Amino acid sequence: MSVFTERMGNGLVKENPTFVLMLGMCPTLAVTSSAINGVGMGLSTTVVLVLSNMLISALRKIIPDKVRIPAFIVVVASFVTIVQLLLQAYVPFLYSALGVYIPLIVVNCIILGRAESYASKNPIMASCFDGLGMGLGFTVGLTCIGIVRELLGSGSIFGFEVIPSVANIAIFVMAPGAFFVLAGLTALQNHFLLPAATNREEKKKNAEPELSVDPMDNAASTMDDSTLATVEDKFAGDGADKGGGEA
Repeated sequence: MSVFTERMGNGLVKENPTFVLMLGMCPTLAVTSSAINGVGMGLSTTVVLVLSNMLISALRKIIPDKVRIPAFIVVVASFVTIVQLLLQAYVPFLYSALGVYIPLIVVNCIILGRAESYASKNPIMASCFDGLGMGLGFTVGLTCIGIVRELLGSGSIFGFEVIPSVANIAIFVMAPGAFFVLAGLTALQNHFLLPAATNREEKKKNAEPELSVDPMDNAASTMDDSTLATVEDKFAGDGADKGGGEA
């Protein structure tokens, strides 16, 4: 399995930040009242995550261990500032909708967690794939929550009306609705996708042949000819003693 496939599968299913690790709950619950907000927040976090992972991986042998956390925060904050300025310049409506949650990407535990546990210990490309997998997993999680909340609460998906407004359930665009949808999608993830990924891994492990070594063969192979001769003489002497005793 390639590093790309492994890290993508890890971020999207096995260690999905939203539904498995339960990280980044603040933006997950706050900005997912619509699908477009979920996509915008997820992609912004993905860009910061990928670039931060790559730079931290490149500097991992230079940054002193005692100041690594402040250094990671400075790196992440630099990329967050760039993303914030780009959103403000080119997507002002999304910038206004996300509000204070864009600067809060700096202290997002997903980004700092991947920097500490993976990027600071692995090569640049592997760290890039890890950031991409985790970022896309986070984006998928936010988008799914946003779609369900927008559909049930406003009767639309990405702003296009699907259900007449008379059938809307207002609680889904409010804070309690975020918890309900998160719980439901987490249950589906744990029931269907997570066991399937785990079973695939177990099948691959079981398919790998295991070499069994007989302890006696191993012991015999380590003995030289003189040792074997000594052992044989000892057994022969013991047999002669037993024969004489019986006589």
